[in-house]
Amino acid sequence: MGPTRPCGFIWTYIESAQLGLLDWRSFPDPAPMFATHRQNEILRLVRARQTCTIAELAATFAVSDETIRRDLKPLVAGGLLVKVHGGVMLPAQLDEPPFRRRMVEQREAKRAIAARVAQLIEDGDSLMLDGGTTCVHIAQALESHTRLSVVTNSAEVARLLSPRNGNRVLMAGGELRADDASAVGDSALAFFRQFHVRHAIVSVTAIDAKARFMDAHPADAAIAQAAFAQAERRIVAADHTKFGHSALVHVFGAQGLDTLVTDIEPATGLSKVLTHAGVEIIRASSVADDTSEEVV
Repeated sequence: MGPTRPCGFIWTYIESAQLGLLDWRSFPDPAPMFATHRQNEILRLVRARQTCTIAELAATFAVSDETIRRDLKPLVAGGLLVKVHGGVMLPAQLDEPPFRRRMVEQREAKRAIAARVAQLIEDGDSLMLDGGTTCVHIAQALESHTRLSVVTNSAEVARLLSPRNGNRVLMAGGELRADDASAVGDSALAFFRQFHVRHAIVSVTAIDAKARFMDAHPADAAIAQAAFAQAERRIVAADHTKFGHSALVHVFGAQGLDTLVTDIEPATGLSKVLTHAGVEIIRASSVADDTSEEVV
């Protein structure tokens, strides 16, 4: 093997992780810190799923929870994984893409959903919006509404709605995340709990076949729960790519919401679970044609 770059082991490991490849033969150290086969497979699995619980990993590899925790320690210490309550996830730079990139992912679907949600809101309404990209699209769709009272933890939502049409925007404080300019933490939660609104509109990371609504980040899940606790009507805005997947944090079940606004009708099994729970499913199939929505 030729000469390695400074900190060659770390550099090679980061490059390999970013490419989704972990070729231990490329390391200068014949017994590197992360060289166990199980750790290699854990990294591959978390990259595929984005988040995994300790219990899921233990079951997958037929070992104890404590063994998994030992395997995870060097991966977390090396910055390859992030420890969260009950499991691990990819670090921000390897997990969800940057906020601006997420804004253009499924953009037409999100715009369709946003246009349909805007039709549910009347001038003078009160509402809560979280900091997800779908809710930012909703804020854009609400720009012609007047006299709205908006509670949000998103600086981007606040920027879009505060300077116009007699709106009143109440912005939560707390820890401001650099990626999406959303405030999270105890201060933001306490702020949300002061208000009573007509509509709470949130986004989620995933909705599994049993209609469990999930998020990758505990802080975002807590914001969604706080918003729904203060609202007369609880609305989830989620495009079809969220269906049939799971994420680390369970936010609420089908009984926890009133309305799902999406671009494509969920699969029959999921749709039945939602309908049985009394959830109204509103499908918005086109941004250009505002008459092409369907209530399922």
